[in-house]
Amino acid sequence: MKGFILGEKSEQSQYFTKKGERIPTTFIKTTPCYLVDIKSPQVHGYTAIKLGFGNIKNINKPQSGELKKAGIKTPLHFLREFRIDKNNEKIKISDKEITIDSVKLRIGDEIKPTGLFKIDELVQVTGISKGKGFQGVVKRHHFKGGPRTHGESHGERAPGSIGSTTTPGRVNKGKRMAGRMGGERVTIKNLKIIEVKDNGLLVKGLIPGGRRGLLEIQSS
Repeated sequence: MKGFILGEKSEQSQYFTKKGERIPTTFIKTTPCYLVDIKSPQVHGYTAIKLGFGNIKNINKPQSGELKKAGIKTPLHFLREFRIDKNNEKIKISDKEITIDSVKLRIGDEIKPTGLFKIDELVQVTGISKGKGFQGVVKRHHFKGGPRTHGESHGERAPGSIGSTTTPGRVNKGKRMAGRMGGERVTIKNLKIIEVKDNGLLVKGLIPGGRRGLLEIQSS
């Protein structure tokens, strides 16, 4: 099965398996999520589906017109696209309808995880990691720091030498140094689904970002 859905990070907890093993879990809330549009190679040059997720009070006019065209009355906060392999035999696409295995979805339909995912299936989750601000090399790159004794007064967390002698006589691009940390797009693969509900998914493991952060979920 090939599933696509948008959601938000709800809460992290723990779960006990039938063998008595304790595992970390994350619940991903997936309502409300709607199918907004279908991109076809004939019109757009590629194959994809556009999903919308999350309630919001005010939206701009272009987004409002797009939702109105799809017949969606709920103002949605996020819009994201999922590329689809046109050679996938399990997925069939027409102008206003997509069929994944035996599940049919039309533009404007609300998407629920129960029809697209199953227990023990592996998924990949993409989100934006928590921003840490400007950090030094000890926190950002796990440097061990300088000596703590023998008269050291200020270089305990310093990066040390960054040069490379007279050749090439400059700091190489990509040198691990202090800088802004976090706030990056991160994908975690092969997370096992523990439970599938109408309003969300319970997956094994931890996922990037803070609570209520937008997540893109698709089958591995």
